[in-house]
Amino acid sequence: MSNYTVESCKVESADRVVLHTRLFKPREDAPRAGDDGGLGVVLVHPYTVLGGCQALLRGMASGLAGRGIVAVTFDMRGAGKSTGRPSLTGFAEVKDVVAVCKWACDNLSLRRVLLVGSSAGAPIAGSAVDQIEQVVGYVSIGYPFGMISSILFGRHHKYILQSPKPKLFIMGTRDGFTSVKQLQNKLSGVAGRAETHLIEGAGHFQMEGPAFDAEMVSIILEFIVSL
Repeated sequence: MSNYTVESCKVESADRVVLHTRLFKPREDAPRAGDDGGLGVVLVHPYTVLGGCQALLRGMASGLAGRGIVAVTFDMRGAGKSTGRPSLTGFAEVKDVVAVCKWACDNLSLRRVLLVGSSAGAPIAGSAVDQIEQVVGYVSIGYPFGMISSILFGRHHKYILQSPKPKLFIMGTRDGFTSVKQLQNKLSGVAGRAETHLIEGAGHFQMEGPAFDAEMVSIILEFIVSL
């Protein structure tokens, strides 16, 4: 028997978009990963326009729940069973992140939230970090800082780079959207605590695949302990 349960629910955003949401909850007897139960992780999926959806985050969410951490995934507007239409730049989707985080705090008794964004979900989540008081940290997996992706997501950069909250940037050294040097340059003037974790030889879309889920869970858990 699994040591976590999965429930589905609907969350409404401020502009009345209905977001299909999944809750990954540890069972009472699940091992705890060093948290007192007051922290949960909200995961933000890759770019909806290119087929991103919450199903891509199931492996990480179940891994976290299996280690005693409540995890929440959701389909942003226009993805999966959620209503609405996706935006090209991801600014409308920031409202979705804020709505789900606030719902999770109100309904799951969370006192602290770690926001995790994958690929285009990273800039979207980063823009929401300082809009939610309970968010105590941020993890990006493959933040698209490169020049081409910045055409779409460049206006998001300042929100996470200027945030005083602890940040962890995970990236493969063969990420096709952002080079290691571009990442280092972006973080040279970052506010607050910022760490990087480079995965040697990994490409951008590889990091979104299930082969890296267990490693991502371990890295995220280490970061949680440090908060």
